[in-house]
Amino acid sequence: MLRGPFSWDKRDLVGQASYSVGTTTLDGIHLENPSHVAEEKVGVLLLNLGGPETLNDVQPFLFNLFADPDIIRLPRLFRFLQKPLAKLISVLRAPKSKEGYAAIGGGSPLRKITDDQALALKVALEAKGLSSNVYVGMRYWYPFTEEAIQQIKRDGITRLVVLPLYPQFSISTTGSSIRVLQQVFREDEYLSSVLVSVINSWYQREGYIKSMADLIEKELHSFSEPEEAMIFFSAHGVPVSYVEEAGDPYRDQMEDCIFLIMQEMKARGINNEHTLAYQSRVGPVQWLKPYTDEVLVELGQKGVKSLLAVPVSFVSEHIETLEEIDMEYKELALESGIKNWARVPALGLTPSFITDLADAVIETLPSATALYAPTSTSEDVDHDPITYFIKIFFGSILAFILFFSPKMIMAFKNHVI
Repeated sequence: MLRGPFSWDKRDLVGQASYSVGTTTLDGIHLENPSHVAEEKVGVLLLNLGGPETLNDVQPFLFNLFADPDIIRLPRLFRFLQKPLAKLISVLRAPKSKEGYAAIGGGSPLRKITDDQALALKVALEAKGLSSNVYVGMRYWYPFTEEAIQQIKRDGITRLVVLPLYPQFSISTTGSSIRVLQQVFREDEYLSSVLVSVINSWYQREGYIKSMADLIEKELHSFSEPEEAMIFFSAHGVPVSYVEEAGDPYRDQMEDCIFLIMQEMKARGINNEHTLAYQSRVGPVQWLKPYTDEVLVELGQKGVKSLLAVPVSFVSEHIETLEEIDMEYKELALESGIKNWARVPALGLTPSFITDLADAVIETLPSATALYAPTSTSEDVDHDPITYFIKIFFGSILAFILFFSPKMIMAFKNHVI
C-alpha cells in the first residue's frame, strides 16, 4: 500500500527523536528554485489548535476538543460514547475554563496571532520570490480546518504545503489535524489530485533553534545575576499511553529539542542549569512527567531563587502561557520560595522565526505529491448489525458501571471539575 504525505506508522515513530527531519513523500518533484512553480497556484496551510474567542465559546470549544478520538482515546468497544463523554467533560470543565479565559481578557488571542503569522509568512515568501496564498485551519474552533480546505479548493490551489504550528509532532496535535486532512482529501476528487507536502515537525531547524536561543538570552539579561537563573522549559503534556502504547514521538522530540537549544546556548557561552517539565494535564490518567507544578515546588525547596520559564511547545501566546504559566505557575513558584521570575515570550512574529518558516516551505515544495491515503483503521465501523448491537448493549452496561463508580466520580471531581 502506498503511504502518502498524510500517513504515519507507529514503526516509524518509536524511538526516533529526529523523526521528521524531512517530509513524508512518495516520488519527489525536483525544483531548483521557487520560480519554477510560478505557473502553479501555491498554497500554504497553517494548522493550529484554535481557541474560544468569547466566554460563550468555551463549552462548545471544549466539546470539540474532547470529542476528538486523538485526544480521548477510547477502546473500540466504547467509541460510541465519544461524544456523550465529551459533552459531560465539557459541561463539567467549562466553569473553571471560563475563569481562565476571563483572566486573560475574555477569550483566546490565538486566532488573531495565527492570522498575523499567516500574513507575515506570505510577505516573507514573496520577498523570496514565491507568490502564495496562506491559509489558517484550526482544529477545534473557527476557522476550522475543513473550512480552510474548502477555500483552498475554491482558489484552485494546485500545490500545497501543510505546516502545523507545532514544532514537535504528536498524534494529539499534528496527527489529529492530519487525520482530518486525510478524511477530506480522500473524499474529494479535486483535492486528491493536489500536490501536497506535509512538514511533520521542525523543532530541529537551525532557524527555530536560534530564534528560541535569542529569546532566552534576551530574557536572561532581565535578571540581576543572569548566570544564576535556571532555565525552566515547560512543554504541553500528553498522556503516557500515547508514547508507550501508540508510539507517539513527542517526548523524544521534545527532549531532543531541549538538547539542541541548550547546545546553541552553550555555543554562546551561556551555561545556565536547565530542566524540562510538562504542563496542562487533564483527567485521571497518567501524563508525561515530571509535572510542571510539582517541579516548581521541588526547585523552591532546593533553594533555586531565579527561574526563567520557557514555553517550549508553544509558538503563540494563548491560555497555557498567559494564564497557566504567567499566573498559576508564577504564583506557585513565588509561594515555593523562588524570588525572581521571568518568562520567555512565545515566538509569535519574531522575524527570524517567520523567515525560517518561509525557508521550510520553499525547501519542501519539490517533495509535494498527490495524496494517497491508506485506509484508516481508526474509522472502521462494524457492518454486522448483530455484532454492533452486542457491542452497544454490553458497552453501555460497562460504561454505566465505569462512569458512576465511586472511584470514577472522585476522579472527575479531582481532575476534571
